[in-house]
Amino acid sequence: MDLNLLTALDALLDERSVTGAAERLRLSPPAMSRTLSRIRKATGDQILVRTGRTMTPTPHALTLQAEVHDLVQRAETALRPERPLDLGTLERTFTVRGHDAVTTALGPELLGIVRERAPGVAVRLLAEASADTNELRHGQVDLEIGSTAPELPEITGERIGRDRLVVAMRTGHPLASGALTLEDFAAADHLTVSRRGRLTDPMDDILSGHGLRRRVVASAPTSTTALAIAARSDMLVAVPGAACAAMIDALRLTTLELPFTVPPVDLIVLWHQRFSNDKAHAWLRACVREAFERA
Repeated sequence: MDLNLLTALDALLDERSVTGAAERLRLSPPAMSRTLSRIRKATGDQILVRTGRTMTPTPHALTLQAEVHDLVQRAETALRPERPLDLGTLERTFTVRGHDAVTTALGPELLGIVRERAPGVAVRLLAEASADTNELRHGQVDLEIGSTAPELPEITGERIGRDRLVVAMRTGHPLASGALTLEDFAAADHLTVSRRGRLTDPMDDILSGHGLRRRVVASAPTSTTALAIAARSDMLVAVPGAACAAMIDALRLTTLELPFTVPPVDLIVLWHQRFSNDKAHAWLRACVREAFERA
């Protein structure tokens, strides 16, 4: 059994391209093609088939992908020598997924810290997925930053801060001057921020408790989109004030306090427990905490 085939198979299924997998493993495309042939012979499956100008995994390959990736990750961890972390020579790519307001607020600071201290490190900033994924569990994402506490026992979470919701509206909005009353808030047109397109959120329950109901005109997938819409309409949108401060200032929006009490929004960093003792990963987490403090 040639266990090197696992590394090649992991790269092929991730890249879905012979050329891309070859570049990732620093091989020539012909060498990777020969390796794919060996994988096909070993598994008795085509693994990747050409569909037009792209390559598509077979159903059997898709069932193998998560397990193969996990095996490769664990093998790399087991065989990686324990040595002091040298940021000057560290070469690694980290993937960080987060709410758009968080990555917008922390991204510049985080990338500045990483670039200054570890020039060989690259950071991939990904937007939140429209549905829950297992990418954190399978090692395809190193960190997730959001407001949700971990639900799986193998996922570790750390709260690094808190934010509070504010109401954003265009400058010159009829409600922009003075304190916002509960009745005025309920009577206005609203915009929700939801990656899944939901038109309700916990604020609707609070209003219902006061015998009031608001009109939600639309939803937006990100805070950035929602604020841009609010800047050119009379809709109100509730967003995390500190995380969205730069965008609020750039769009010259007005913010007011909510006319009712809502709990603060936790900022939580999640990672798989397999990385808890990884020195480079621990350094990245420290960079995220520092970026939050700076921002």
